Amino acid sequence: MRDLLKSALAGDGGTDHVELRYHSKVFRSLTVQNGKLERSTTRRREGVGVRVLSSGTWGFAATDDLSVGGVRRAIEAARTSARATASLRSDRVTLAPVDLAVGDFAEPGVDEVLGRSLDARVALVLDAERRARAASSRIQSASSTYNEIVTHKAIVTSDGADVAFRFARPELYIMSVASQDGARTQVSESVGVTGGWDCLFRTPVEQLAEKSARTAVDLLTAKSLEGGRSTVILAPAVVGLLVHEAIGHTVEADFVTSGSVAKGKLGQQVASELVTLCDSGDSAFHTGAGGTLPVDDEGVIAGRTAIIENGILKSYLHDRQTAARFGVAPTGNARAWEYSDKPLIRMRNTYIEPGDRTLDDIIASTDDGYLLDGARNGQADATGEFTFGVVTARRIRKGTLGELVRGVTVTGNAFDVLRSVDAVSREFSWDLGSGHCGKGQPAKVDAGGPYIRCQALLGGVQA
Repeated sequence: MRDLLKSALAGDGGTDHVELRYHSKVFRSLTVQNGKLERSTTRRREGVGVRVLSSGTWGFAATDDLSVGGVRRAIEAARTSARATASLRSDRVTLAPVDLAVGDFAEPGVDEVLGRSLDARVALVLDAERRARAASSRIQSASSTYNEIVTHKAIVTSDGADVAFRFARPELYIMSVASQDGARTQVSESVGVTGGWDCLFRTPVEQLAEKSARTAVDLLTAKSLEGGRSTVILAPAVVGLLVHEAIGHTVEADFVTSGSVAKGKLGQQVASELVTLCDSGDSAFHTGAGGTLPVDDEGVIAGRTAIIENGILKSYLHDRQTAARFGVAPTGNARAWEYSDKPLIRMRNTYIEPGDRTLDDIIASTDDGYLLDGARNGQADATGEFTFGVVTARRIRKGTLGELVRGVTVTGNAFDVLRSVDAVSREFSWDLGSGHCGKGQPAKVDAGGPYIRCQALLGGVQA
């Protein structure tokens, strides 16, 4: 496909900036519930997205006509769109210069996933669901879903990008529903990676299924929380949700220019000096993070960006347009979900770097507080204010883990929470690779980190 894109670009003859992005995506999904295969789906999307920067403004077009002529017609459509709207712009778009990617890149595991039979996929979800349902007599029902996305992209631009890359993202979800004496709980465990089939099983299926069922059963008799400000230890899943939703979005440069809480704070201390927070196309510390990609959709290498370094806000996340506006280098964060989508500034793998203490040591040195684990959906806004649910909270008294608490929410301002961090563990994990980020269009991301101890406001619900 690189050769086709280069042929289409070579015949253009214009002086505008032209960006051609071929994108093929194959999505497969299977769901089993209570021992029966409920759904099996395969979808394929393939085409070329075209952006033309003409007269200081962008024009965009997309086509599924994968011929040189089809792509050239899309280039002209995008150029016409740009010129038709140029007079409406009050400022001219410029692009930051950058060394663009050239060559072929491929994350490992694509052929391994493609070579797996449908029978193997069905056997996986049947086994996972069966194990969860059989874990306890109090499991009322269970379900399991396997998803996979296999992506092939090629990007060619008029200023030098000439790159192709492939990756696979398999995912497994297991949900258990427990009931007893009128009480009912539901717990989901999931794993999502960038890599091959075997990458899914670093945590064995039986452990995922057993954890989902055990937690659902244990929560049936857990007590509710007496809310208030508390010392908390956040597990990697909760750390990941915090840094993605309540920090990461506030430092995306398009949100910054719209007035997010991070605007004007570069060089300021916004967190404890123990906190270094990054976003990276690489999978740091452990392989297989769900947002891993070698190159963004402008052809920029998707490297590591230190957003906060030792507590100091160092960088926003940029595409080439915002990088030019801020006078900095692009960070490789331009991403589009499908060929028919325009690239937006999106996170990849967002995380806090590990520290030098052990989790056991952090718990032992906590006189009174809670260990929070299992991220649930919540909300965050451009001010950094957030409210998230957590699946489990365990009481800590005098350095010892105690009883399980249910229905807990954690609330606060993310930057205030990070300023209060006084301990960071050496243990690290990715924990949000099975999720999607939404910002006008979906994106596969990951987030995680170590265990961190901090201060936050906790709330609960009556049992």
